[in-house]
Amino acid sequence: MKKKLIWLIPLGIVGMAAFIAIGGEIVMQLWNWLVPALFGWKQITFWQALGLLVLCRILFGGFGMGGGNGRRKWGKRGDFKARMEERCANMSPEEREKFREKMRERWGFGPAGQESPKE
Repeated sequence: MKKKLIWLIPLGIVGMAAFIAIGGEIVMQLWNWLVPALFGWKQITFWQALGLLVLCRILFGGFGMGGGNGRRKWGKRGDFKARMEERCANMSPEEREKFREKMRERWGFGPAGQESPKE
């Protein structure tokens, strides 16, 4: 067990450093490729890209420390799927078809049996 930790800890540190370096490089390359051409803004350095990555993680992603802060509307993906399967199981075939038609209309596929206009 101790021999595993001797190799696992340094490997984890190197892996995290590589992950951070690659992430910063990707953000910098994407920014320098897109933003100056689209908006006329300046190019950024690697350290600015890393700071931007951390800022976006703080603002939009959290740090994944568990516990949740009530921001997730649907909970876990499996919970949503299970609830939908339960609802569909309790529907009659007519209700299920009516639900499918409404979903097709809502997402732009039109009523069932009708083809969408071709442009």
